[in-house]
Amino acid sequence: MQEVLTAGLMVGGALFMLVAALGVLRMPDLFLRLSASTKASSFGSGLILLAAAAHFADTGVTSRAVATIVFLLLTTPIAAHMLGRAGYFVGVKLSDRTVIDELAYQYDLRTHRLASRNPATTTVETDSVSPES
Repeated sequence: MQEVLTAGLMVGGALFMLVAALGVLRMPDLFLRLSASTKASSFGSGLILLAAAAHFADTGVTSRAVATIVFLLLTTPIAAHMLGRAGYFVGVKLSDRTVIDELAYQYDLRTHRLASRNPATTTVETDSVSPES
């Protein structure tokens, strides 16, 4: 039974890692590639680590696997957010198929400040420089 569980977790993890790799290849821009790679690869890595914990059935291995999974779940979204933010601020182009750019006219290239606004109560400032400029 343990072998079946280990094999199932490893195959599931490998499939999620494959989906992450395909997402990196198929997505049209940096931001969608980051989204695809971080979500699927984090889950795939977690499943593979759970497979290792199930296979060895040792407290030391299991605690390290769980600690690594927690570390991945905490750091991967933050790292992807920081990479996406840096990419946006240096002017990485959005895909032609992007429907809306919610940060347009919110980032000032001169001062490097991101204006926060409540769409219900404020208006967009027109003197800001858009990231496409």
